[in-house]
Amino acid sequence: MASDFDRIRKQVRQFVVEREWDQFHSPKNLSMALIVEAAEMVEHFQWLTEEQSGDLSAEKLAEVELELADIQIYLISLAEKLKLDIVAAVEKKLALNAEKYPADQVRGSSRKYTEYKQS
Repeated sequence: MASDFDRIRKQVRQFVVEREWDQFHSPKNLSMALIVEAAEMVEHFQWLTEEQSGDLSAEKLAEVELELADIQIYLISLAEKLKLDIVAAVEKKLALNAEKYPADQVRGSSRKYTEYKQS
């Protein structure tokens, strides 16, 4: 049985194939499109206070949801183009971050791993 992620990955691939857009989906173009979509998401939070950013209206939240979807679609497409397993990459990165940020040493802190003393 395919995972939800595999199902979505196949849907994204089919969407691109049906439109013959693969010719435009170079890693460079996909990464640039990803940044554009991320910037569009950030626009929804620009000038908001911390409190306001966590209390979006239903309409604004729906807009952010669509931007997140665009970002995810481009991430999936970029990983596909580069033949990278994005699930494995996330798992690998989480393991690396767990080493850099041991919970017992960084709990409740926003400091970068280079700013605290590792024992």
